Amino acid sequence: MCTYVTVKREVDGSGKGADGWFPVSHACVYVDHPTHAPYAHTLNIDFLNPAAGPGARVAVELTEESALALVEAIQAALAAAPAGLASRDQKV
Repeated sequence: MCTYVTVKREVDGSGKGADGWFPVSHACVYVDHPTHAPYAHTLNIDFLNPAAGPGARVAVELTEESALALVEAIQAALAAAPAGLASRDQKV
């Protein structure tokens, strides 16, 4: 069953698509039918830059178990680093 719920967030980062690297400004997360993954439904994450057109998009389709493992891995990696190390306010 599709939920039709899409959670959108503004993000700061970069993604690599077919034409190379581009700035990523938004992330959309939703549960729906995948385009490529061999499952009935997946958690889908689109990282995109709407201002750069449809080619500025990186899509990921994950099982529920993989999505939860990814959340845990992100939290563990951030917890292991000094606070603010990956912040947008860091100095280069």
